[in-house]
Amino acid sequence: MKVCVVGAGAIGGLIAAKLAAIGQEVSVVVRGPHLAAIRERGLTLQEDGAERTFPVRATDRMAELGQQDLVVIGLKAHQVAGVAADVAGLCGPSTVVVTAQNGIPWWYFFKKGIAHQGTTLESVDPGGVIARNIDVTRVLGSIVYPAADIASPGVIRHVEGDRISLGEVDDSDTERLRSTAKLLRDAGFKVRVSTDLRSELWVKLWGNCTFNPISALTHATLVDICQFPPTRALAERMMREAQEIGEKLGVRFPVSLEKRIAGAEAVGKHKTSMLQDVETGRPLELDALVGSVLELGRITGVPTPNLTAVHACVALLARTLREEHGRLRIEPLG
Repeated sequence: MKVCVVGAGAIGGLIAAKLAAIGQEVSVVVRGPHLAAIRERGLTLQEDGAERTFPVRATDRMAELGQQDLVVIGLKAHQVAGVAADVAGLCGPSTVVVTAQNGIPWWYFFKKGIAHQGTTLESVDPGGVIARNIDVTRVLGSIVYPAADIASPGVIRHVEGDRISLGEVDDSDTERLRSTAKLLRDAGFKVRVSTDLRSELWVKLWGNCTFNPISALTHATLVDICQFPPTRALAERMMREAQEIGEKLGVRFPVSLEKRIAGAEAVGKHKTSMLQDVETGRPLELDALVGSVLELGRITGVPTPNLTAVHACVALLARTLREEHGRLRIEPLG
């Protein structure tokens, strides 16, 4: 298969390397030193104490690649609108597009019969740019659980985990869903085919909309947030607000709030992705992880005082980071 991973950062790079390892024709869209390193040496994967390098085609111009069989969008949510028109150029009649972003996806309300059907969320798709350029009928949603990072330009380090949930936007069970799941299983991932992806998405978002912003403000790890009584209590209040919104949208939460917090605590001294972005001066995934929940709160009429207060503080932090770092760095594609 011809596979293009748009945004081969940590997670996108992990997926690209594992697909290349089983002989797929993989292209990656990246920028800067990461692009130069992959062009020169290939894409390297560090995993289980071993290191392997795979030849992949690397570019920062999607127009060079032509039509693909599978496109994986590995960018962060706030980057997708800027490349949506170029992604459309990768698509032929039967191209499948897998979205792999955290937070509420731009296609959330593109399902017949769902409450608020057809609503465009400005927090994740300002002006509906993504929806206009990427045909939702070719999209598979995913929830990606592995942890990875960029050890150095061109080198992806797989830290832990191999689970991916994959589902159709309309929750149907299709041949393309099962064949894509098989491809990812062949590449070494444990893939769950989901017919209720939104509920699973909310369980992950439940923690992301809470622990990510708290960690960005406090520079604390998950276990520290959970074991410090004032921040644990704040996390509980934020999660209860998010849960009420999700339930108003028909979402089933298969685990209790207390079990979800215990799961975060058990991860230990882990820095959330938002804290890592703060430390490196990268743009924060604030709109997808928290802003979207606030927007859904307004849509459903659920008050969100705790989420709103924390969002305001992190929004100011994000502006400060942009002022300090934004003019000095080129945002990576991935």
